[in-house]
Amino acid sequence: MASLKDFRTRITSVKSTQKITKAMQMVAAAKLKRAQEAAESARPYAMRVAATVANLAGTVQGDGAPKLLRGSGQDQVHLVVVATSERGLCGGFNTNIVKKARETILALEAQGKTVKILTVGKKGRDQLKRSYGERMIGHIEFAGIRSLGATQSAQVSQLLVDRFQAGDFDVAHLIYSKFKSVISQIATTQQLIPVVAPEGLVSADLGGGIYSYEPDEEAILEALLPRYLDSQILGALLENAAGFYGAQMGAMDNATRNAGDLIKKLTLQMNRKRQAMITTELTEIIAGAQAV
Repeated sequence: MASLKDFRTRITSVKSTQKITKAMQMVAAAKLKRAQEAAESARPYAMRVAATVANLAGTVQGDGAPKLLRGSGQDQVHLVVVATSERGLCGGFNTNIVKKARETILALEAQGKTVKILTVGKKGRDQLKRSYGERMIGHIEFAGIRSLGATQSAQVSQLLVDRFQAGDFDVAHLIYSKFKSVISQIATTQQLIPVVAPEGLVSADLGGGIYSYEPDEEAILEALLPRYLDSQILGALLENAAGFYGAQMGAMDNATRNAGDLIKKLTLQMNRKRQAMITTELTEIIAGAQAV
């Protein structure tokens, strides 16, 4: 059985860990507020761009439509873009995204599709490369960047556009975690290429009017579609950041509580051990006195 010194050493160690988890919880809570505000601020712009694209796309048909809108004409090669965080200690946040990615990959393969994988974030790459290493065609990492923004989303969208134009894939899906609340982040799949309007999108009410565009709709869409991709990817990255800090705050809160429970348990065991030692010493003293 452990000695009193062993108990004291372990209690001290757990207390040190508790201080770290408590500090990480407070840091995550502070960063969550900013990340949540950034994610919520990006949503109206993304929805407005999507609505504009949807309205314009309805007037463009056939070969006149930009390639990002009409697609490659095939549906065989699918690219799955998996966006996760760069760090862990956030409970099941990254695991849920990777689980959603695996479900999507298996569903596509069951349909006879060829699947390729692009990871954004180190944790997704680390989990997926063990099972799907041969399908991974690239990785983008934002480690060390304090706040995600348009520069990072443009890097991802430009890579997607370049690979699509080169004929590397026919359809691209983005998998990320949509932020709902501190305790709720939902793994979400969204088709990026060919461009489709998000579900639940309300088109603008033209009131019976007819808009005349200058230049024509095709030219406007050609310039607008890359911006649409940027806005959707930026929104996903910001949603991921908010979800990560929310999950980390919850995980560190649980870790702090568990550390407190463990300290109480170890303290109780140490007191019992000390009481047993005292009782043993008293028994020996009494037995010795009786022997005399």
